[in-house]
Order: sequence, then C-alpha cells, then structure tokens
Amino acid sequence: MSAQIIDGKAISAQIKDELKAKTAALLEKGVKVTLAVVLVGEDPASQVYVRNKKRACEYIGYNSLSYELPEDTSEEELLKLIDELNGREDVDGILVQMPLPKHINEKKVIDAISPDKDVDGFHPMNVGALCIGEEGFVSCTPAGVIQLLKRGCDGKIDIAGKECVIVGRSNIVGKPMALLMLRENATVTVAHSKTKDLAEVCKRADILIAAVGKAGVITKDYVKEGAVVIDVGINRNADGKLCGDVAYDEVSEIAGAITPVPGGVGPMTIAMLMNNCYEAAVRKLK
Repeated sequence: MSAQIIDGKAISAQIKDELKAKTAALLEKGVKVTLAVVLVGEDPASQVYVRNKKRACEYIGYNSLSYELPEDTSEEELLKLIDELNGREDVDGILVQMPLPKHINEKKVIDAISPDKDVDGFHPMNVGALCIGEEGFVSCTPAGVIQLLKRGCDGKIDIAGKECVIVGRSNIVGKPMALLMLRENATVTVAHSKTKDLAEVCKRADILIAAVGKAGVITKDYVKEGAVVIDVGINRNADGKLCGDVAYDEVSEIAGAITPVPGGVGPMTIAMLMNNCYEAAVRKLK
C-alpha cells in the first residue's frame, strides 16, 4: 500500500483562487484589502517568506505595504511603527516577520499589534478567543492543516470522532492545533519530548500531526497502518535538502495519506494568512 499524497500546493492554489474572486467582489464595493509587512534585519529565510507573502498579495489583488528596517532598529522604533499602523484606517492586517533581532522582545511586539489586525493569530486575545470558541484570528499553520484535512483526498478524510495525536506543544503550532482539532470533534492527545512510550502513543492515531522540528524523527514504528500523517516540520537533512519531521519514504508505505515536505503544509501557511487578511477587511466593514 502506498499513501495518498495530500498536495498542499494544489489546495493552497485553490484557496488563493477563491480569495481572488471574493477580493474582486470587495473591490467593486470600493474596498481594497491592505496588508502591512514589517521585516527587521537581513535574515535570509525571513526575506524569502516576505517575498512569498508579497507575491500572494499581488496574485489575490491585495495592496501590500512593505517596511524593511535595518538590523539595529530599536524596540521603541518598531513599537512606534506598529502603533502608527494600528491607527491607520487603510491597513487591515499587520504582520511582523519573526524571528526578530535579539535586542527586541518578541512578546512585546506581538502584544502591541491590535488584535483586529493580528493576521498571524499570535495575540493573546486571539489565542484566548480560540480557547473559548469565540471569533478571532487563528494561527496560520494550524488553520492550514485543518484545510489540508478537509480538502485533501477528495474530502474523504473525516475528522469527527477520530483519534488525533499531535507531537509538539509550541504556542504557534501544537497548542492551537489541539484546540482546532477539538473544535472539529476529534479526540486529541498532545505528545511531546517528555511523553513516555511516544511511539505507542503515536500508533493510536488515526490522524498523526508531527510538529517537532527534528528531521525524520517519526519513523514507521510510530504510525498505525492507514493513518493520515501531516508533517509540519521543515528541516534540512545531512545533504542540506529540505525535509520534514517524518521519515517520508518509509512512512508513506504504511500511511493512508501523507503530506510531503516541501509542498505540504508550507504553502498552506501563506494561503491562510491571506484568508485572515480578507477576514480582517470583512470584519472591519461589519
């Protein structure tokens, strides 16, 4: 048996096309969706992410404002810019690209962004809204995983009532992922580095979501036959090639469905960021 591949590139393209049509309808009403992207310093990976976000904005028809600040920008200067963007009527979403230079407190920066413009879904008010089932912005990667599960395999993956194991408990992926899977009526276990018999716990999963950040750590010994495996990890292997947290070749032999790396969860993160920008503009209209 070879696993069905859940194609994140195709699903993200589908979401972007849907957003493009909805954005054109907003434009007819005279509403232009605007995302402000702030990049501090010269981190090469961050520059690639920012470029991809700008491209996605262009494709969908959003206006993107770009603020590329030098590495030595002070925390005070950055907070002042955020304050200014919070106050601008024409800005719907604000995204500050992480990681920030060491001298800037990331928590302070996240807290400074207006929850109504926090399209990354990291503000404590948005995280709290997710916890209690209220409207707010959901962190883009976990939101993307939900769309992969709902749209992948021709919509045949059922989440309700399934055993889901999430490996990893970060604030950006693991925790919000658990809350979203609960919202979809899965039975959820969050496993992590201190979990005893991790392989045994993972083997219970109908849906296994790996968000560890270690190349190839999830081997076939962790996977139940026929399980859906979602690989959130992005690592480089010994040859410098991009790879996930899942040992893809061996796991794809026993899994029912699997996401590749690259081309699985990655493209979905940007698609869901674009979706959050659209939602921000629509909520503002209301």
